[in-house]
Amino acid sequence: MAVSLQRRSKSSRWVREIQKQLPKMATSAIALGIFLLIWQVLCISPNAPLPSPTKVVSETWELIVNPFFDNGGTDVGLFWQILASLKRVAVGFTLAAIIGIGAGIILGSNALIYTAIDPIFQILRTVPPLAWLPISLAAFRNNEPSAIFVIFITAIWPIIINTAVGVQQVPQDYKNVSRVLKLSKIEYFFNILFPATVPYVFTGLRIGIGLSWLAIVAAEMLIGGVGIGFFIWDAWNSSRISEIILALIYVGIVGFLLDRLMASIARLVVPEERK
Repeated sequence: MAVSLQRRSKSSRWVREIQKQLPKMATSAIALGIFLLIWQVLCISPNAPLPSPTKVVSETWELIVNPFFDNGGTDVGLFWQILASLKRVAVGFTLAAIIGIGAGIILGSNALIYTAIDPIFQILRTVPPLAWLPISLAAFRNNEPSAIFVIFITAIWPIIINTAVGVQQVPQDYKNVSRVLKLSKIEYFFNILFPATVPYVFTGLRIGIGLSWLAIVAAEMLIGGVGIGFFIWDAWNSSRISEIILALIYVGIVGFLLDRLMASIARLVVPEERK
């Protein structure tokens, strides 16, 4: 009896949540429909510089319905193109997260080091991602690690800065309690410092994952090989505008999903996100 009541309670919560989201979904659907209609009207002429939505769908239908084909080399479906890009993002972003969180904790814990290094970080973080690509190509002499380095160097700055700020924002009362309880450095880190810093860390991670996806698409346009960025550049060189538009839609969807994924993880880990 209790189990059935619990199941009913959970299902009713799901129903209420869906009912809350329906107006938003309907509004978004209407807005999307209006956008597509305007786009169709503006580009319906045969002389229009861009294809209409119906033309995009008709010209890219094979790519849409068969994203998994693999003819060898760079002639592969959009699933494999996006997967290749995501693999590079995963490696570069993971390295940035590990090093960035560690560096941010060290910087935030030491005012002297932070004061000395912060101006350097503030200068380097303003360098556009693609500006690092020639340096990485000269250093690694290989396209794959060069692309990963561009992701790494793009994502690491918001992670470092947000983590350092989080460490600096630990309330003085928490530090006083740790002194009274005579906590060791390890105990202070796991029981006070890290929990108080986690919300700031996830803010940096969420910004970093978005920048990583932006950086890899741009970098792949120059390094070549399999990847959604190179696919867009190759389509441009072949004047396949409809394929470019389709790829941009997929890029936007993947970027949105990455952001939602990081936000969902934050809600599970960060207490403030649950409220």
